[in-house]
Amino acid sequence: MIQQIAFNPTRRRSLAWLAALAATVPFWTASAAAPRRIAVTARRFVFTPDRIALRKNESVILELTALDVVMGFSVPDLGIRADLPPGMKVEVPIQAASAGSHLFLCDIFCGSGHESMNGQIVVS
Repeated sequence: MIQQIAFNPTRRRSLAWLAALAATVPFWTASAAAPRRIAVTARRFVFTPDRIALRKNESVILELTALDVVMGFSVPDLGIRADLPPGMKVEVPIQAASAGSHLFLCDIFCGSGHESMNGQIVVS
């Protein structure tokens, strides 16, 4: 026996609302995309890459790894600072709100040549 469901205007409105909501899901998932990840290695006396290009307000995670000794990673303009123990990946989130160029550097003395260990984050 087939049972008939009585017409219910409230249920019909809630189903219409649910359908409209479901139609917006791709928009929500696109705007909540995972941040871009950029691998950066540090070894005496160089960062690779030493130039990182970002878009304004882009969410990025820098995956920093020191290869030989304890290093420091500092972006003074953006208030970012991290210690990099050798062989360990350190994740540093970054989101630059304005266009420009920002110097990053090693701020833990790592030997002769340390003073030239730096790079640039360019935000456009």
